[in-house]
Amino acid sequence: MSARARKRTAPAPSLPLFEAEAAAAHDLNGGLSDTSAGAIAPPSPAGELPYVRGHRDRLRARFDEGGPAALADYELLEMILFRAMPRGDVKPLAWALMKAFGDLAGVISASPPRLARVAGAGPAVIRELKLMEAVARRMARARVLGRPVISGWDALLDYCHTAMAHRETEQFRVFYLDRKNALIADEAQAQGTVDHVPVYPREIVRRALELNASALILVHNHPSGDPSPSEADISMTRQIEAAAEALGLVVHDHIIIGRSRELSFRAAGYL
Repeated sequence: MSARARKRTAPAPSLPLFEAEAAAAHDLNGGLSDTSAGAIAPPSPAGELPYVRGHRDRLRARFDEGGPAALADYELLEMILFRAMPRGDVKPLAWALMKAFGDLAGVISASPPRLARVAGAGPAVIRELKLMEAVARRMARARVLGRPVISGWDALLDYCHTAMAHRETEQFRVFYLDRKNALIADEAQAQGTVDHVPVYPREIVRRALELNASALILVHNHPSGDPSPSEADISMTRQIEAAAEALGLVVHDHIIIGRSRELSFRAAGYL
């Protein structure tokens, strides 16, 4: 395993395309007002135009015929917004969310307070996006829980990226494995700030003994997007490795999750 670039599921469309579509929606809906810098407020649902109904029907038909691959990320986001906003043109809001958070994963993973700063993203919209995030995380977790982790390494990395890549603060997680290297527990040990998370080696090892675990995989994220380890990361990992070794536990790896790639301590020579 090595640190590697990870492809996004679908590229976000370029801003010129978004802007052209937003301009079209502006004309067709009689003008949209900016209620905050860089954000576009959606039109009132009253008096929905035939264009809006037709656009929704076309997106649904394309999805039914071609599946997710038939739609760009921002179009999938529009379909998610259909549920939260049964009437009205959701395209300007989808554009504003994509512009604010970069891609579909960034939108779905954004915290409720940050989402609420985008004009038009009310409680129903935020609830729908957080529901999608919860489903994605549980599906990714189901692929690794109770299964041999070493032979399903890509599934583990996918889960880590789904759960941590877009977090705004650092989080430290430990995967506890049994003698067959099957995952028996996935626990968030600590939450931190944008560039630091407190980690206590004794607590990690104590928890491993409680679970009768035989091996550990350490994971934390870098909100900056760069998975390069700091000196503190390296020192902390060696402390945990020493404490684990003293009790017959194996630290298989420490993975740092960046925005679009990860770094393996073992592959990089730190373990």
